[in-house]
Amino acid sequence: MIAREPPRASEAGHWYTRQGEPAYTTKGSSGAHRPTTLRDARRLNLVPSVTTILNVAAKPALIVWMQRQVLLAALTLPRRTEEPEDIWIARIMDDSKEQGRAAADAGTEIHAAIQAFYSGTVHKGQEEHVKGCVNTIRSHFDDRPWVSERSFSHEAGFGGKCDLHAPAGGGSKDAVVLDVKTKEFTSAQSVDGYDEHLMQLSAYRVGLGIPQARCANVFVSRNVPGLVKVVEWSADDLERGWKMFFSLLTFWQTKNQHR
Repeated sequence: MIAREPPRASEAGHWYTRQGEPAYTTKGSSGAHRPTTLRDARRLNLVPSVTTILNVAAKPALIVWMQRQVLLAALTLPRRTEEPEDIWIARIMDDSKEQGRAAADAGTEIHAAIQAFYSGTVHKGQEEHVKGCVNTIRSHFDDRPWVSERSFSHEAGFGGKCDLHAPAGGGSKDAVVLDVKTKEFTSAQSVDGYDEHLMQLSAYRVGLGIPQARCANVFVSRNVPGLVKVVEWSADDLERGWKMFFSLLTFWQTKNQHR
């Protein structure tokens, strides 16, 4: 069974209304829509997304990866004759982001195809990725009435949009919350979840009003179609994840003077 939700939208603004509706853009003074800002959020009484809150925490592994991309770009982009240093550095920085952009584009395409399946819509391409994801989820959690792309807002002052969740009932004795992520890997044994993933899912289940739900990350390989790894978090992990997330939420609200 498939529970249908509205199509996925870009989360460029990372803001939600108190009723749980996405507010990624705001109409500017010119009448054109632009990304929502913190100033807009204060005026319109919006709440930040879970991912916005998580961004206040350091990500050492990501920083090391970005530094490595800059070094590799510098090695392959020699300075041109009489090229100003700032122009050369700008070229290096732009080139260093290319791999990340390509990976993001591929991941977005795969994610959209998976979402289309669970939303009951048509998306051509990425069939092997979708088939592998759907079969792995079914094998791990059996058949459930999955709800795709449900947005929410919580009274604590945060919102978000969950990839997939299934409420308890209808033959299922427990609720489940899933977050689908794409990454490059060739072996399921090399994939594991991190605290950032744990905090995100912990916040999602609280925000969705199912604080006792089982939670798992579904990692879909970008470079090996059909290869998928499910990482389910324990109840103790999820309790720890919520405590960490709530601490970051308090910090963000205090720093930005917005709740």
